[in-house]
Amino acid sequence: MRTILMILMVIASLALIVSILLQKEKSGGLSGAITGGSQQPWAKSGKGYEGMLSKLTVVAAVLFIVVALALVVIQ
Repeated sequence: MRTILMILMVIASLALIVSILLQKEKSGGLSGAITGGSQQPWAKSGKGYEGMLSKLTVVAAVLFIVVALALVVIQ
């Protein structure tokens, strides 16, 4: 059981890393937040490539947290 969870942890970690690195930058970082660099922060891309990456990031993050908690409980 622990081996399966460890494999899932590696898969979730890699999926999380890849999905975050492939996403486009949505604002100018801290300088964009201070100077108002983002034009529409409430606009959400729900379709296409960006939407798919966003959903993959959420799924990978949830899987990562659940597997990490399961590993702590098993140990």
